[in-house]
Amino acid sequence: MAQNSTDNVRKGNDIARVNEQILSNQVRLILANGNNAGVVSIKEALRQAAEEGLDLVEISPNVNPPVCKIIDFGKYKYELQKKKAEAKKKQKVVEVKEIKFTANIGDNDYEVKLRAAKRFLEHGDKVKFTLRFRGREMSYTEQGMSVLNRAKEDLATVGKVEQEPRLDGRQMAMLVGPKGA
Repeated sequence: MAQNSTDNVRKGNDIARVNEQILSNQVRLILANGNNAGVVSIKEALRQAAEEGLDLVEISPNVNPPVCKIIDFGKYKYELQKKKAEAKKKQKVVEVKEIKFTANIGDNDYEVKLRAAKRFLEHGDKVKFTLRFRGREMSYTEQGMSVLNRAKEDLATVGKVEQEPRLDGRQMAMLVGPKGA
């Protein structure tokens, strides 16, 4: 069903031009059944769309002449919205998980935190290792660096270092991302 062109598309249109909004004098017309009608005048294309009770929708505006199709605009908008939702569903949001160490971490604590880091990396998340120095621990920065280097070596099979360990004030940080990414 043909609609009034002012109520179906908002200003700054991000979907498509419809009916009288199409600015070109000639368009490449695709009929409702999918057949190509060739290059016709905009008046002829609008007449054919009105005859079938459908809308003339500009599908490819950046070609010369623009490609227009005779379809139901409401259905077209719905299909575009469905495609966009499907693409968004397939998109993976990468999270940054944080694991905190100390310079004198025990072996068992280290192993537990390393298993958690492997699990995060296998799920596709990034892991930020932070090592905080308290009080007089600042004199043991090389010990802290060795803890982070050990973690780097132990995670080499499942992750790759995106940010090397570096000291920033009283804390040392390293960022590891999944190997496949």
